[in-house]
Amino acid sequence: MTPNSAHRIPFTASSWQVTCDATTPVELLRDLHAELLDLYLEDRHSGRNYLFRLGGAPHEAFAPMLTCGWSHDVKTDGTQVFLAPKGLGGVRRRYNASNLSGPLWRYWGGHPNEPLWQACFSSNTPTALVAAFTASLISTEPLERTVRNVPTSTRRALYVASPAGKQSLVGKPVAPRSPAPAPGHSR
Repeated sequence: MTPNSAHRIPFTASSWQVTCDATTPVELLRDLHAELLDLYLEDRHSGRNYLFRLGGAPHEAFAPMLTCGWSHDVKTDGTQVFLAPKGLGGVRRRYNASNLSGPLWRYWGGHPNEPLWQACFSSNTPTALVAAFTASLISTEPLERTVRNVPTSTRRALYVASPAGKQSLVGKPVAPRSPAPAPGHSR
C-alpha cells in the first residue's frame, strides 16, 4: 500500500492518510492527486487551510454513487456499504466515528473479501479528496485497456466502445508540399 499523508507539523503523526495498493487503477490515482494538488494550491494562495479543515458533508462523496444506481445498505455496526450495479466493486464508509481505528472510507474493485485493488481514506481526510475519488470511480468515460491488462474475473463486464468517427483526409493535404530543390544544388 502506498500512503499519502498530511502533517500539520513535519515529523509528527499524520492528520489524515490515504493509502492505495499497487493495483489501484491509475485513472483513480490521477484524479485523486489532481484534487490534492488543487487543494494544496488553494491553501498556498488563500491561507484557508483546505488540507486540514475538518468538515465537509459525507454525502458529497457518496451521493453520486446513489444517482448512478449503486445499491446502499446501512448496517447496525456503524457502516454503510455501497455496491456497484454489476457487483464489480464497492465502498464501505464508517458513519459511527466512535471507533477511530481503521479507515473511514474503504473502496475496492472486485470481491470485497479478495479485492483486485483497494484504497482507504482515514478520518479527517478532506471530503473533496474522497469525492474526487468517487467521481473518478463512477465515471462512465471509456478506458483504453488491452485484454491482458484486465483481470480474468472482470472480463465479463468488458464491451467494445465504438471508435470516434474517422475524419476523411481526401482532398485535404496534411501539410503543404515543400518546393522542389533547385537544379544543380545538393544537400
